[in-house]
Amino acid sequence: MRKLARLILLLSLCFEASFVAAQLVPSEVESVQFLSTFGSQADTKWGDDDFSQVFFFVVPSARKDPFYIRVFDPDCGGKIDEAKGTFNTKTRFAVYGGKGAFSHPDSKKVDPERNYKAGTMLASKVFGVNASTDNKWYSFGPFNASEGEVLPGTNSMVFKLITDGVTGDDGNLYKYFLSSSELSNNPVVGGNAFTYEYSMRLTSEKGSVTHIYPFIDNSVVSIIQNNFDADDDLQILLYSVVKNRHPGKVSGENNWAKSTHRVMRSERNTSIDLQLIKKSSFDNDVVLYITNQYNEPIPFYSVPIGGPPKLKYNVKVDVD
Repeated sequence: MRKLARLILLLSLCFEASFVAAQLVPSEVESVQFLSTFGSQADTKWGDDDFSQVFFFVVPSARKDPFYIRVFDPDCGGKIDEAKGTFNTKTRFAVYGGKGAFSHPDSKKVDPERNYKAGTMLASKVFGVNASTDNKWYSFGPFNASEGEVLPGTNSMVFKLITDGVTGDDGNLYKYFLSSSELSNNPVVGGNAFTYEYSMRLTSEKGSVTHIYPFIDNSVVSIIQNNFDADDDLQILLYSVVKNRHPGKVSGENNWAKSTHRVMRSERNTSIDLQLIKKSSFDNDVVLYITNQYNEPIPFYSVPIGGPPKLKYNVKVDVD
């Protein structure tokens, strides 16, 4: 019951805000270049620990019109993607709704284990090298809100999109958009998107800043940030209403690093700005997730709930 109550609080706050800009995933405010998923035969030193990525899309339960989940550059074989020799990678995109799509515990884990594909598959397609979808948008759908899973207390329905590197060793780079149109990117009013683990291509420019926004609910007293294969190429800094440039530990090539950060009372029910600052100009794919003191993953929203945190110099720094 404790976990369900926190979930309802999180999602209610999110949907009341109706972040239209959040429907481009990653959003413009995050400054993530692309999402990335490598083929299942890839070496993890290229920046993907498990060759799978899960995102959740939410629409109002009262919505009557159909909607689409669009994928930009779903094929793996063009100039955007990362070749390891000749392109040989196939990537599966699959949309799930119905019971268990979100509520099943395995759906919310950071690793693709056991029943992470719980729910009813609504659409699926495998992409290899395909000029017709290279550097173009492909639409899954139409879907109706009633096909998702009900989230009690939120007046919303949730859908799951799993991207798996089926075969090969190349990197597939792509983006999403939650759209009311099959042919163009038209935001779904009241929609949003979130994930528990980012596998992403950072902007390559030296000094560029990526922003990741976890929402810290009232039960969290500490967080553990985990990152994989950052190649010592980053600064990780936490910003909040009371933290200013609070450093996080950065991983080297093909390994994990983590750091624990105490959460002050005044930081609860706010978003944290986790900034990843590039130290050089080479391409870098990184995996990132955060857990609370119960080792439960904390969701990242495409646009921060309540907006980016602003340092409040007069806030009393205290803990329970």
